[in-house]
Amino acid sequence: MSQAIPIAFYAPLKSPHHPSPSGDRTMARLLLRALERARFAPHLLSTLRTFDGRGDASLQERLCAQSRLEADRLIQHAHALPRDQRPRLWFTYHVYYKAPDWIGPHVADALGIPYVIAEGSRAMKRARGPWALAHHGAEIALDRADAVFVMTAVDQEALQRVRGARQRLIDLPPFTDAAEWASPSCPAPAVAQGTDRVLRFLTVAMMRPGDKLASYTILAEALAALGARAWCLDMIGDGDARAEVERLFSQFGSRVRFHGEVQDRTRLCEVYRRADIFVWPAVNEAYGMVLLEAQAFGCPVVAGACGGVPSVVRDGDSGVLTRPGDANALAQAVMELCDDEDRRRALGIGAQRFVRGERTLQQAADRLRSALLPLIAQPADT
Repeated sequence: MSQAIPIAFYAPLKSPHHPSPSGDRTMARLLLRALERARFAPHLLSTLRTFDGRGDASLQERLCAQSRLEADRLIQHAHALPRDQRPRLWFTYHVYYKAPDWIGPHVADALGIPYVIAEGSRAMKRARGPWALAHHGAEIALDRADAVFVMTAVDQEALQRVRGARQRLIDLPPFTDAAEWASPSCPAPAVAQGTDRVLRFLTVAMMRPGDKLASYTILAEALAALGARAWCLDMIGDGDARAEVERLFSQFGSRVRFHGEVQDRTRLCEVYRRADIFVWPAVNEAYGMVLLEAQAFGCPVVAGACGGVPSVVRDGDSGVLTRPGDANALAQAVMELCDDEDRRRALGIGAQRFVRGERTLQQAADRLRSALLPLIAQPADT
């Protein structure tokens, strides 16, 4: 077998080694695994985080300056390596106006290697205002990219509008790695309680102010509209807004169980397997890795059709998508699945078929290899 090709890897929003779990961290780790499966040797060259969630111009200036110093250091380091150990390509995961990549383009130019982004997003309305500098940095990186792997249809539109003549846009839908989980299978039957069937709902999300808290607020409203139906909710997640989330769901008493942050795969498998319906309003969700994970276990999803969520849930086949931000629509969809066991099972089967058949690590690795090898083979421009 030929030697793995060394490439540089960077995730400016959140390093794959970051201590806090999130969909971004999960996807960064999955991309590293997929690149290895594709017979590359990805090296995480920097953990500098450029995320600015507040729109702080002075913070953006500091991060830009730190990035320049980091780029200079990496260029010197690369030049000191034997030629066959230098990166042949720079791969950045997730670039947008809150998390620009000020490092990769400089290093790629200095080394004369291709520069690639996975999950790049353009937002021209941020060209002015509190994120102007970070937006500018993200646009420079996106303009420089030889290829952009597009993970959702929402990103595709904006990227296509301003794509340069030499830049390739390549579909790379979000994916999972079945090997991370112990043999996913369809969930256990609903719990019997007296003469009623208690359906298990599941939500897995960080508890933080902003969009996540907005989603929890909508979820509480939707559950309150379910009437006398017998249900319980397992809630996995933690964060700064936990007290507010607990207050929102206190009306449901013991029907809601707070598990806190759970990173142990065995425990997560258990919870995913037991769930009958994964419910999440998904306010401004990029796409939601947990939605794919739930479906891998045969758990149908009911979610708001926000952002990239339609790219990870097949409406009517693996779950039900509702109007974004509409608690009543979410409640109606949940009630219909509660009352129709056959449809619930059919969606669960469709969900598992979708993820196992179309969103695998091997498929992602194949896409990455077929797209990156020709770039690496091209003669350098510098």
